[in-house]
Amino acid sequence: MKKGIYTLALFTAFLMGNTDAQAQAGLKKADKEHDQWAYIDAINIYEKVAKRGYVSKDLLEKLGDAYYFNARYSEAEKHYERLFTEYASEAPASEYYYRYAQTLQHVGKDTEAKSYYEQFVSKAGSNTQVAQIRKNEAELKKQIQANSGRYDQVNNLETNTQFADYGSYVHNNQLYFTSARDTGSLSKREHTWTGDAFTSLYSVASTATKDDKVTRLKGKVKSPLNESTAVITKDGNTMYFTRNNYINNERKYDSNKNTNLKIYRAENVNGKWENVTELSFNMDGYNTAHPTLSQDEATMYFSSDRPGGFGGSDLWQVAIHPSGAFGGPVNMGSAINTEMRDTFPFVTENGELYFSSDGRVGLGGLDVYATKLDRNSNPGEIHNVGAPINSNADDFAYYIDPNTKQGFFSSNRDGGKGNDDIYSFYETKPLQLECIQKLLLTVVDSKTRNIIPDANVTLYDRLYTELETSNRYENNTYTFNNEFKCGEGYRLKVEKNEYTTKEDFVQMNKESGVTEHTIVLERKKTEVKKGDDLFKVLKLNPIYFDLDKYNIRPDAAAELAKVLAVLEEYPTMKIDIRSHTDSRASHKYNDKLSEGRAKSTREWLISQGIEASRLTAKGYGERQLINECADGVKCSEEAHQANRRSEFIILEM
Repeated sequence: MKKGIYTLALFTAFLMGNTDAQAQAGLKKADKEHDQWAYIDAINIYEKVAKRGYVSKDLLEKLGDAYYFNARYSEAEKHYERLFTEYASEAPASEYYYRYAQTLQHVGKDTEAKSYYEQFVSKAGSNTQVAQIRKNEAELKKQIQANSGRYDQVNNLETNTQFADYGSYVHNNQLYFTSARDTGSLSKREHTWTGDAFTSLYSVASTATKDDKVTRLKGKVKSPLNESTAVITKDGNTMYFTRNNYINNERKYDSNKNTNLKIYRAENVNGKWENVTELSFNMDGYNTAHPTLSQDEATMYFSSDRPGGFGGSDLWQVAIHPSGAFGGPVNMGSAINTEMRDTFPFVTENGELYFSSDGRVGLGGLDVYATKLDRNSNPGEIHNVGAPINSNADDFAYYIDPNTKQGFFSSNRDGGKGNDDIYSFYETKPLQLECIQKLLLTVVDSKTRNIIPDANVTLYDRLYTELETSNRYENNTYTFNNEFKCGEGYRLKVEKNEYTTKEDFVQMNKESGVTEHTIVLERKKTEVKKGDDLFKVLKLNPIYFDLDKYNIRPDAAAELAKVLAVLEEYPTMKIDIRSHTDSRASHKYNDKLSEGRAKSTREWLISQGIEASRLTAKGYGERQLINECADGVKCSEEAHQANRRSEFIILEM
C-alpha cells in the first residue's frame, strides 16, 4: 500500500558515513527528502550515489527502507540482500531482519523469510510481542488455512484507476473511498513520496460499474494535501476523516517541519461537507489516522504512532461523549498491538473489529485480522481472515456489512490496475471470532444408567438468569440454541415425571469445541427386591460409632432414620443388619466390636417401633473384606474405611 497516507513520519534522521563532497551533498539532499517523506526523489538520489560507487551500510538501509515502505518489494530485496551480504559483520539493527523477512515473504521466498524471522526473534529477544506470536507459527498457519476459502466473488472494482484507490466505507448505498486519480487540478498536486497525485475522498454507488460516475466529495474536505479514510455517522450528518495537518486554508508543520496526519470532523450542510474542525485528541508531531466508530457511535477507534504504543503504529480508542466532546485516547493494548504496524481499524455493528497488521503470522505484508470486542472493547482471540482476502502483498482497509455479507478491501497485489486497488467480495461462511462451545447433555437413570429421553431442561447463567428451556432430544443427547462461551459456567435444571428434579452446574471448556455433560436422575420411587442393600439404595452416609463404643450417635441416627422410614413404608419387609470392620486389631476384638454395633443398630430400630421379628443382626468383623487390605497389607486410610461398613440386606418383601 501507499505509505504516503500513513507511517510517513515513522522515520528518524540517519547519520551518513564519509564520502567525497559531491556524494556527501547528494546524500544530504536525499536524507532531507527521506525525512520529509519524498521517497521518489530520495530513491533517485540514493541510486545515483550508489552507482558512483559510494555504497555504505547506511545507504543500503535507506534504499531498502525507501523501497520497502513504498511497497516496491523486488527493489527492496536487492538492497536488503546487499546489506546482509556485504555488512553482515556490522549486524544491522533487529528491525532490518524483520523488514527483510517481510520482503522475502512478499516476493515468494518463504523458506528464506522464515530464517530471517527466526534471526529477528534471536536479535530482538523472545519476550517481544512478535516473538511470542511466532512461537505458535505452525498452529497459526493452520488457523489461516482453516479460515481461507470463505469468500466468493472477489473482484477488482471497475471504478479503480491506474492510481492508488483504497479505503472503503458504505453509507446509504454509497461507497466512500480514497483515490489519487488524476482529475483536473489534482494532476498538479503530485506527492513526491509516491509520484502520484495527492489523495482525495470520493463516492460512487456501492454496486457501481465502470459507467457509474465517481464523484469527489464537495465542501471543505478538498485541500491541496491528502484526505483519506472517512467514516460517516448513521444519521449522515457527521463525517470523520484523515487529512494532513491543514486547517483554515493553511498547512501546519510540527517542530520537525513535517505535516502529520490528523483526524478531522465535517458537517453535512445541504450535501456539502462544511465546518471542518480538528479533533481534540490529535497530537502534534505524530500521526493520527483511519477513524472508525462503534455500533453505538460512543467510541472511535483509530491508528496512531504517538508515544505510549508498542510499535510503528497502534490501534487506539477514545470515548465520544453525548455532548460531542472526546475523552482521552487509550491504547488498545498488547493483545492487539504488536511492535510493527497495526492500522486501518473497522468495527461492524456486531462489535467485530477488523484491522491490518504486519506484526503477526500471515501470508505476507499487511494482512487483515479480526477479533470480537466485548462491551469494554477488550478483544477476544485474534484470527487471520485467510485467503483470498489476504495475500503476500499488503491487504488492508477491510469493510463488511454483517447483514448482507458483502464488503470491500484494498490491496496492492499483483494483477491490479494501480498501486492500490479496491476489491469487492462476498463472505460465504462467517469467521468464528468468539470462543464458542456446544453443549451436549446426556440424562441417565441413576440405577439402570439408561438414557432418559423427553426430559425438560432449563438453562441458566451462573446467576440463575434463565436463558433457554429445551427438550430437543436427538442422538441420545439434549441440544440448545444458546451459544456457550468458552470457560464460562452455566446452571442446568432437569425435570422428568417419576424422577426427582436435579440441578447441576457445568463449566465449559476453554477452547472452541464441544463440552459433554451427564446428569443422573433418581426415580422418586426406587424399585427394591430381595437381596438389595438399603444402604446403597438410599445412598446413606457411613454409620459412625465412637471409639470402642456401640451406642448410636446423633449423626448415625439421622442416617438410620432413612432405613426406619423404608421399614415403616413396607410393613412386611424384613432385613438383616450386618456390621463389618477393617483388618486392624485382632479377629476376636473385631468380631466383638462388629457384633455389638450390629445389635445396637437393631435395638435402635426396635426402639423406634419396628417389630423385633423383622430384624436380624450379625457382626462379621474382618471376615468379609471388600478389598485386599487384610492383615499385613499396607493400605491407605481410605481403603481401610471402605471395609468399615454397615449393610441392611432385604430378606423378605
